[in-house]
Order: sequence, then structure tokens, then C-alpha cells
Amino acid sequence: MEHLNHTTQLIGIKDKNITLNHVIKHNTHIDVMATLAYPPPKCRHCRGKQIKYDFQKPSKIPFIEIGGFPSLIRLKKRRFQCKVCRKVTVSETNLVKKNCQISEMVRLKVAQLLLNREALTHIASKLAVSTSTVYRKLNQCHFQEDYATLPEVLSWDEFSYQKGKLAFIAQDFKTKKIITILDNRRQATIRNHFFKYSKEARNRVKVVTVDMSGSYIPLIKRLFPKAKIVLDRFHIVQLMSRALNQTRVQIMNQWDKKSLEYRALKYHWKLILKDSRKLSFNTFYSRTFRETLTPKQCLNKMIVKLVPELKGYYDLYQLLLFHLQEKNTKQFFDLIYDTLPYLNHTFKVALNTVSRYKDFITNAIELSYSNAKLEATNKLIKDIKRNAFGFRNFDSLKKRIYLALNIEKEKTKFISSRA
Repeated sequence: MEHLNHTTQLIGIKDKNITLNHVIKHNTHIDVMATLAYPPPKCRHCRGKQIKYDFQKPSKIPFIEIGGFPSLIRLKKRRFQCKVCRKVTVSETNLVKKNCQISEMVRLKVAQLLLNREALTHIASKLAVSTSTVYRKLNQCHFQEDYATLPEVLSWDEFSYQKGKLAFIAQDFKTKKIITILDNRRQATIRNHFFKYSKEARNRVKVVTVDMSGSYIPLIKRLFPKAKIVLDRFHIVQLMSRALNQTRVQIMNQWDKKSLEYRALKYHWKLILKDSRKLSFNTFYSRTFRETLTPKQCLNKMIVKLVPELKGYYDLYQLLLFHLQEKNTKQFFDLIYDTLPYLNHTFKVALNTVSRYKDFITNAIELSYSNAKLEATNKLIKDIKRNAFGFRNFDSLKKRIYLALNIEKEKTKFISSRA
């Protein structure tokens, strides 16, 4: 804790040689008139004695907000002249660097705001500086990757950073720390990056969670030979729900568009894809059937009475969903193998994919790991891109992601007043 005894310290000016003369408040900003003066030091060129010469023309130094208004310090700096070599020097201060016009407080504030998910133009307008100043501060940030260790549980995924371009991201599952971000997801790029780690570090990885992209699996086996591959459960459910939805569309298109069967399958498709155990007991008015029904009654009307050919696929989907959620691995795959010969082409393709990844889906059912945390990180990356209206430079996007997501922010503790 620090006691602040002067106005200059209160607004962040720690140089005791700066004196505030007067302050002018305009409608848009605040002008602070100040002078910088101290006893003449030795000449830096010849170490001779210096005398006071005059004051320099006031420097316009952008400063942090004072009372909610942008502020500008008009600082007069004392000049000194050497008696021996006759050279003139200007007094220096820690408020602003030599040959620079932007205060260190503003630069520090820019660095603080870069930790948030704000656009660079918003930061510049908030601090009344140019966008180039904020970009220069961003370019000063450097992140060095540690190739000595890897986490035990690793999550892999990709995200879009430009139209048609995907970037690769790896994250620590437990701490949510981003391990690396690469500008493409080609196997050669990922392989060359992780080969920078020692074999001992790669052998310490026990679990890698990925989506159902087939290109990652052989690469993971080569990079991390002792790791278990866990497919994300969301993508497994998504694969099955898409198969059911495509089957619904195929059956729906067999009917006339004005028929009751077509309209029922078209307007109540969400009820078909929803988990039957999560259906609400509340009634709603169905314009298709022109009566008040519960979701279960609506499903019975559609599947049992109107379109019975969909009932088998619906029951299969619900059973698979049940075994997946209840972690019944044997029943899950036995059901797939028993029903596979009797299904349509769409369901056969989906369930053959599930069968091909049996070992990895078994890990997903039995272990508690998933890609949920990494998907949440991708959502935050999308927020950063959207606030900035996109990035032309991939390195700038990478630095913003590291600043916003890899640096822990200290929380300010406020003391609430007692009632």
C-alpha cells in the first residue's frame, strides 16, 4: 500500500521535478500546463558544468483520462547549456521517453487494454491516440514457446481466421492454457512443430482429445505413441443426429408439400432430434395439427400415425443416445452391429464411421475428457475477430489471442459498504 500526498502522484505523475501550473477544462478535453525543471547536472559530453538556459517549447503529451475527459499535458522542459563545450541539452523525465510524445502511462494503459477482447481502434479512440500507436505496442509483445514440457491431457482443434483458411490450435485440457497456434492445419506443419519437443516430453502425453477429423488420428499416433485418443462426444451425437435428420428429409420429400405428413415433418423437426428424456410436459398449440398438444403427443401423432416408416430410425437414434449418455459401451456397439444391415444408406454411412472409430469412441464413453473447453476457447477467438472486424495479419491475431487468453488477469477486490 502506498500513500499519495500530491496531486501529481494521484493522476500518475511520479516525477517530483514536474510542477503543475494550472489546468484548463475544455468541452472535449483537459489541458494541464506543467513545467519540468531541476538543478543542472554535469554535461554528458565533456562532464563540464552546465547552467540553466531557457525553457523548451511546450510538448503536447497525451495522458490518461482525468475526471472522465481525455487529457493533454503541455510540458515545458528546462534546457541546460555547458560552459565548456557550449552544447545544449534538454531535461529528461520518466513521464515520457526521450524523443517521444506519448506518455508512459498511456503506453501502459494500452498494454492493459490489449488483454481485453477489444478492437485496436476502440482502444485508440478511448485513449485519444492513433491506431498505429496501439499496433506498435502490440508488435512489441513477444511470446516464446516452451519446448521442454507438454501437458498430460491435450486438446486439438481448428478455427477459421480468414475466409476459407483454417488455423490449428492446441490447448492444455486442465489449465486451458493455449500450447500453440499454427497458421494452417496441414499434417507437415503440425508434425514439424511437435517434433521440436523431445521424445520424453511427447511420451508424457496420456490423452489427446480431437473431433472426428480423420487426418489427426494417424498423426497423433506417431507424435504421441503412449497417448489415448478421445473423440469429442458432441461430434458423435452430431453425426447420428445428422443421419436422422437426412432420413427425415428423404421421407418428407416423398409427400406432397401441402399434405399433413409433409408439414408435420417440416415444422416439428426439432422434436424428432431432441432427446426424448428432455421433452417438456408443457402443452403448446400446434398449427399443423390445429390443437393443443404436449411434445410427446405431437411426436406420437407424427411417427406412429402419420409416418410410421420413421419410427424405427427414431427409436434407434434414441437408444444410441441413451447408451452413449449412460456409458453403456457394449450395448452401444452391439446395437449398431445388430441393426446395421437393415438401415438406409445414410444411417449405414454414419454408423460405419462410428464402427471404424470404435476404440476412440470407447475412450470417449469411458473417460471424462472432451473438446468442450477448447470449443469455448474458439468462441472467445471468434469474439476477438468479430470485435476487430477481422485480421489481415495472422501474427497480430495470434498475439491478441495469447494476450487475451493466456495471461491471468488480477481481480480487483472492492469493499462493499455495510447496510
